[in-house]
Amino acid sequence: MRVANNPPADGRLAVFLPGLGAVATTMIAGVMLARKGKGVPVGSLTQLGTMQIGAGDDGAPSPYVRDFAPLASLDKLDFAAWDIFPEDAYASAKHAGVLRDEHLDLVREELAAIKPMKGAFYPEYVKRLHGTHVKRGATKANLVEQLRADIRETLKAKGASRGVAVWTGSTEVYTQPGPVHETIAEFEAGLRRNDPGITNSQLYAWAFLKERIPFANGSPNLTVDFPAALQLAREMRVAVGGKDFKTGQTLMKTVLAPALKARLLGVRGWYSTNILGNRDGEVLDDADSFRAKEVSKLGVLETILEPEANPELYGKLVHKVRIDYYPPRGDDKEGWDNIDLFGWMGYQMQLKLNFLCKDSILAAPIVLDIALLMDFAQRRGRHGIQDWLSFFFKSPQHEVSELPVHDLFAQERLLKNTLRALVEEHAAAQDSDVRLPWAI
Repeated sequence: MRVANNPPADGRLAVFLPGLGAVATTMIAGVMLARKGKGVPVGSLTQLGTMQIGAGDDGAPSPYVRDFAPLASLDKLDFAAWDIFPEDAYASAKHAGVLRDEHLDLVREELAAIKPMKGAFYPEYVKRLHGTHVKRGATKANLVEQLRADIRETLKAKGASRGVAVWTGSTEVYTQPGPVHETIAEFEAGLRRNDPGITNSQLYAWAFLKERIPFANGSPNLTVDFPAALQLAREMRVAVGGKDFKTGQTLMKTVLAPALKARLLGVRGWYSTNILGNRDGEVLDDADSFRAKEVSKLGVLETILEPEANPELYGKLVHKVRIDYYPPRGDDKEGWDNIDLFGWMGYQMQLKLNFLCKDSILAAPIVLDIALLMDFAQRRGRHGIQDWLSFFFKSPQHEVSELPVHDLFAQERLLKNTLRALVEEHAAAQDSDVRLPWAI
């Protein structure tokens, strides 16, 4: 079903991925396989999700999201990436060990054709990685200009009419905004003097914003979550969003915590631990990088449970998060949660959750969805923080004056209602008689 006066996206879309590791290569291979009819994009809201139209009566249409909104189709996507290691997408996917040969071999030539551009990299921000495929420049300002040149050359080479970027690189050391992050002028002066407060991911973000390409942050890094970046996004009229893909353990928290709150069950403690052995696990084995991830994970429960509003139930909540690098597991992550809760008359109970998942298999469809929806938002004239995409993030970026939404089901309603609004706005702008009834 195609909505009237809601034409499809025209032209090719370049999907830029800073970081050609397990997550990026799993997503790219999955898209290539889906285009050949050799794979199903399980987990993708844009490809398999549906929209309810009308009051939900029997017989009311429920089109796929990809048909309801004019999203770029999979056959119009071209991929480009940067990495601090020179391996092409096929070699990187083989090294990651997420997808089996029976799948990779079907798209081997296409993957091998994706060769990463040299990364902008200062090792002090990701201490456990030692890149060999990196750009050289006297200043961080020079590296930003090199990245901008990469972007322009890629768009031209691929014949793409537009681009979108999703950070799929590593978690950086924990960074808080400082004076250099306050204004555009201060940030650009900081680039010229190599200010240590400006991290690798911020160089990419700044380059994309200057090129008017929407940018989403899939890590807990500061990246675009500071005043100067938001000022530039508004000035250049660019959509931004993030941060930190919501995949395994935190996904479960945003499902379970709303259920406990809805039933008014108390929670005394929530202990979470993870083991994983991929590059992400290696990076997080550094205490400074883990701190960034810890902050991202810890914000979820307090926002959902609202201990200030429910002190009898959640006022003494103890929330602990641990991550251990365990190489034998590779990309097979294990998240274990122990929840100490209580019910009627304060009687204690426990809930144990053991989620054995594949980290990149869960993240890949998120990357695809974010890319397509950020592109859609940009084409609809949306700029600044896209908080309606909080559904995909552990620590949703939001305006300072607002609180983030963490409840997964509230996030889903926000996303779909925004899609309805954007489609309706376009129909109204075209003087169409088509109006879509709002329904949750």
